[in-house]
Amino acid sequence: MTDRIVIVDERSEISITAFGRTETGPVRAVNEDSLFTSAPVFAVADGLGGHHRGDLASRAMVEQLALSIRPGRPTTPDAIFTAITAANAAVRSWSARGGVAGTTIAGVALVSLSTQIDLHWMAFNIGDSRVYLRDERGLRQVTVDHSAVQELVDDGSITRLQAATHPDRNVVTRAVGVEDDADPDVWLIPVTGRQTFVICSDGLTRDVSEAEILAELDTDVAAAAGALVERAIRQGSRDNVTVVVVDATSTETGPERPGYHDLRPLGVLEETLPRT
Repeated sequence: MTDRIVIVDERSEISITAFGRTETGPVRAVNEDSLFTSAPVFAVADGLGGHHRGDLASRAMVEQLALSIRPGRPTTPDAIFTAITAANAAVRSWSARGGVAGTTIAGVALVSLSTQIDLHWMAFNIGDSRVYLRDERGLRQVTVDHSAVQELVDDGSITRLQAATHPDRNVVTRAVGVEDDADPDVWLIPVTGRQTFVICSDGLTRDVSEAEILAELDTDVAAAAGALVERAIRQGSRDNVTVVVVDATSTETGPERPGYHDLRPLGVLEETLPRT
């Protein structure tokens, strides 16, 4: 079902449409991915493969997001952090009773920072599920994977191309439910013009390139999400595949606030460079 909503504040009108699709794929017996598409929050959670209750862990994560919001109203960074903390505690409690459970999470939320008119998109992630943004500058990856191969890319040991076939490409270094604390990385993106977000599990990004993602976005959100999932399966994905596409158009006319910001745990805003 396509989610359509218009959010109005004192300075702008934001029209949002979103659609999510998930498929088990031809190899896995169980779909351990979950998705959430209810404005102002859109997210994908990928239960850790090979762990017990991965499907329940991802479901617990999106259920906590659902409990954290008032549908159709901007949320706050603290509400998202609280939802992640609650999901982490729930999944940790299952692990304490036997077995190990965990999940990634990636998403975007329309948040109010201090006043109703100070709206931003907040991208957040734990693990290797991703958020991409397409705007007038093209498509780029916003989030940074928490994975063994990303660390090797960051320190120059391997290239991004080599990471795709590295033996540790499935190893995540941060997840919900694995440690006592689950700390997301967060980026604040000014609401401006037309912005399209793609939120996805690694079942998409292992087999579909950024150029191929971009090529599927020149249509409505439902068709785009479906086409991306089908492309991943057609091109050999051996994992569950989940995609949420969010298309937002703002009539905001206030002063431009370019760039990304990294929201630190203590609330200090620091500018960061966008992913290239």
